[in-house]
Amino acid sequence: MPQESEAVASAEARGPATYDLVVRRAHVFDGHQTLAGLYDVAINGQEIASVSAEPLRGGQEVDAAGGWVMPGLIDTHIHVYDVRSVSDPDSMRAFEENELPEKLGLFLDHGITTIKSVGDPTGGILDTRAGIAAGTLTGPRLLATGCGITGRDGHPAATVFSDNPWARERFTGEVDSVQQIRDLVHHLADRKVDAIKLLSEGACAHSGGPKYLWRNPAFPDGVELERLPLDLLRAGIETAHDRGLRVTVHTTQQAAAREAIEAGADGLEHGVTIEPLTDHSLIDLMLEHDITYTPTLWIDDAHPDARRNLKRVADAGVHIALGSDTFSGRGLFGANTLEEARLMVAAGMTPTQVLAAGTSGASRQCVRPDLGTVAPGRRADLLVLNTDPTADIGNLRDLSTVILNGELVIDRRQVH
Repeated sequence: MPQESEAVASAEARGPATYDLVVRRAHVFDGHQTLAGLYDVAINGQEIASVSAEPLRGGQEVDAAGGWVMPGLIDTHIHVYDVRSVSDPDSMRAFEENELPEKLGLFLDHGITTIKSVGDPTGGILDTRAGIAAGTLTGPRLLATGCGITGRDGHPAATVFSDNPWARERFTGEVDSVQQIRDLVHHLADRKVDAIKLLSEGACAHSGGPKYLWRNPAFPDGVELERLPLDLLRAGIETAHDRGLRVTVHTTQQAAAREAIEAGADGLEHGVTIEPLTDHSLIDLMLEHDITYTPTLWIDDAHPDARRNLKRVADAGVHIALGSDTFSGRGLFGANTLEEARLMVAAGMTPTQVLAAGTSGASRQCVRPDLGTVAPGRRADLLVLNTDPTADIGNLRDLSTVILNGELVIDRRQVH
């Protein structure tokens, strides 16, 4: 049953006051569940002011006509900059001027109101974040880790960027000592990143650890890598936590996932993809440590075990966050996020579970409790859909209106 204290505003709020914007007569998926009946959702400034079963008045109104309102989608695993074309200052500037604005707009076109960059050049992505916040760039809310931190000659430095040394120095932070990883985390924290991303599988020798052959369609023969040494992994996580930053760790194997969790990680990027998840005690460990699991099926669905592993952890009650691992050169920004949602349902999650993973679950992963829920006091990032996404995840594509920070940024009502 809906939580009345969250769903319905006070009697005073349902009175004659006029709100800045009201979405009228909508079914509501609030980020956790579907509320019973039809509601008006009122916005003042950048926040939701009321979710009311009674009609409300707004200076601006959107008639949902019995459609659906839900929180804007959050994609927690994005690579914004084009890793193929950015290879020197001129090509980076050209990307930022000629390609970046369109890519950011595509997210909004598809209902993604927040993205989390997890491995873009630190200076460039933080400037992009500042431009969006200042209004000089139009795009979704942008959260960023800055460069991904890996071991010396680790992934993606020795894989994606093996022939691009200029980008390698900017997209990745390679470390080979405890002091180096501590210094780099402090540097990123000083620059006000939103989180830290470490890459476990790909580093200098892990004492006694097994070799790992990294495979990807772009590298069919594989690249031999080893896991990030445990002392560096621990030091990076400890330092980030000391600075108040959440840490997610790139893993694909059970052994690496266990090591990351035991070292104190808050979440797993990819999780377990290249092998079946046979160790139930690892799932118990995820639950015990309150881990968030980001499956990235859009990139990892080629691995036959990725879907089954996601179903196992979701059925066990592990927190799931939507993240597509979108990057330039494949698919379409924004559309890839919706494809990720479809693949999660194909893996056996219900549409409601996937919607939660892309809203309240993703906001939890990003430590942004102001996002991902339709409730008074939360950020007014909302989607208006013509049809029910809890019945068919494909209905996310039947998008009428996108509201970001209380402002209508996409309005397709005229064509319906």
